[in-house]
Amino acid sequence: MQSRLVSFILALALVVTLLGPTASAPARAAGNTIVFGAAVSLTGRESKEGRLTQEGYDFWKDYVNSHGGLTVGGKKYQVAIKYYDDEDNPQTSARLVEKLINDDKVNFILGPYGSSATFTTAAVVERYKVPMVEANGAAEAIFNQGYKYTFGVLAPARRYLEGILDMGAHMSPPAKTVAISSANDAFSLEVAQGAAAAAKEHGIQVVYQDKYPVTTTDLSTVVSAIKAANPDIILNAGHLTDALLLHKGLKEQNVVAKIYGYSVGPDTPDFRSALGRDANYVFGAAQWSTTAKYRGIPGFIQTSAEYTREFKAKYGHDPDYHNAESTAGCLAFQYAIEKAGSLDPQRVRDALANLDVMTFYGRIKFDQRGLNMYKPMVVNQIQNGELVTVWPAAVAVAKPEYPTPVWARR
Repeated sequence: MQSRLVSFILALALVVTLLGPTASAPARAAGNTIVFGAAVSLTGRESKEGRLTQEGYDFWKDYVNSHGGLTVGGKKYQVAIKYYDDEDNPQTSARLVEKLINDDKVNFILGPYGSSATFTTAAVVERYKVPMVEANGAAEAIFNQGYKYTFGVLAPARRYLEGILDMGAHMSPPAKTVAISSANDAFSLEVAQGAAAAAKEHGIQVVYQDKYPVTTTDLSTVVSAIKAANPDIILNAGHLTDALLLHKGLKEQNVVAKIYGYSVGPDTPDFRSALGRDANYVFGAAQWSTTAKYRGIPGFIQTSAEYTREFKAKYGHDPDYHNAESTAGCLAFQYAIEKAGSLDPQRVRDALANLDVMTFYGRIKFDQRGLNMYKPMVVNQIQNGELVTVWPAAVAVAKPEYPTPVWARR
């Protein structure tokens, strides 16, 4: 308890220090180039997700530049992105964003990967009044600080696992019990809390709910506790590394359930390559899917199918939702900058606050906190090694394969 209190005090002190006296960054561009800055986890525990984030950003940059750049007030600009590796450390991320603003003189900030890093960097951009659009920090705590310069294109964390529970309640026979494990970080805890609330709404009993340290490399005790609870649904609120650890542990201990679902993991290429056949039947919560039925306005790729085709041609793998939401974060900037007709940070910030646009990723519109509450989640399932959307029915391209067979029959 004492160590948790010390950690909280240190984190609070960091945010207060970062907020400090406010300073306004002038509008600027390096010649005919608009420069964005991003501190992303390219090494560390969440480096896989960080690389996907970078791919999504770079895909947008290269597409825009190859199609003539951005038009701002009648002038054409190319786009550049300055990266630093925050090493999966929120404090490092905050320091690097300050460096990007003060030393590198970037125009705008693209968010890091993860809610913890987004929370600390939001304090920095607020201090300097530089707009940041982020696509990978879903914790609502980020948007409950009264900040005016941080905008998030993704649905909030508490909604991540709602769809899997809704699906489970509508299956035959319906799922009646659920076990929920979560990493002890802001995003994961909000996901778990939202899942527990959704379970109650659907009449599904929570028979296990607990958290584990974010740096853990052994989830065997969690697996044993879940096995003892004997749930119909097993859900994990965490990240890719957690999903792999847990799923391997569930197989090792032969834990049988009707549904296995993860907040992060199944949509990433590494999940399927690491688990092989054991990845089949697994459900994943997703902000977007390659088959999502959206049509964006002109000015960029308009459909999921087109985005998927061009992304795969560039990177050699299908995009997952981390890629797509990161590209969507850039798109929010694109439409806001063009609407503002200026690179002035305040005018771009105001244009973001009033943005309401349909894209290949879905609707981008921010509430007064800067959060996109208008973006629905989808449920994907791995079927025969392929990721398909199975819920809700309005956007599904396949039916859920349910219940999950025992391990020996996958």
